[in-house]
Amino acid sequence: MRQLGKLHCQEINQDDNAPWVIFFHGYGADANDLFSLGDMISTKKTYNWLFPNGPLEVPIGPAWTGRAWWNIDMMEIQRAMEAGTHRDFSQDVPKGFDKARDMAMEAIRQLKVPWNQIILGGFSQGAMLATELYLRAPETPKGLVIMSGTLVSQEEWKKLIPARAGQKFFQSHGEMDQVLGFKQAQKLETLLTQNGMKGSLSGFRGGHEIPQQTILKIGQYINELG
Repeated sequence: MRQLGKLHCQEINQDDNAPWVIFFHGYGADANDLFSLGDMISTKKTYNWLFPNGPLEVPIGPAWTGRAWWNIDMMEIQRAMEAGTHRDFSQDVPKGFDKARDMAMEAIRQLKVPWNQIILGGFSQGAMLATELYLRAPETPKGLVIMSGTLVSQEEWKKLIPARAGQKFFQSHGEMDQVLGFKQAQKLETLLTQNGMKGSLSGFRGGHEIPQQTILKIGQYINELG
């Protein structure tokens, strides 16, 4: 583990001069959850990998806790699932969102790597955070990987996306995702592309997960960034 600002991070440091991939885990997971992707994603060039640990401890079962970037009303999501619908977060700026972003920004500052040498990404809640960081970074990051994320803070993101016009993103989402709906992922894709970014939503026959086909496509995306 490595301490960067207030965040504990797992890292795979292979070459001090290589670019970095920073992946943020989802709600209730931790830095170890995505760590294996550092080995599973095949890239032509050498990359270093960083997996920050969410600052909040949250209960996810009897005597079982995980980490989170901000608190989520899981009962609200559960009720929507039981009703056969999906919660639309597009107009929401989650409570604690700004604080999580600022802590992640500070951690990246302490990493002392140029933004154009950093690919940001994440899963679920971590994908929302990665998108926010990508759009608000003082310089354009190298890339953006959105795994099973959703659209939040729509009005703010709509203002920020044109500054990243022409940049490529990767987005994946399960067509049968019960937690964050596929339609909301499509809304995010539309917002990004209609405001100048390049990319498309890679859907798969599955739920709230990262299948092998997505792992292969992330490697392809990273290789295309050069």
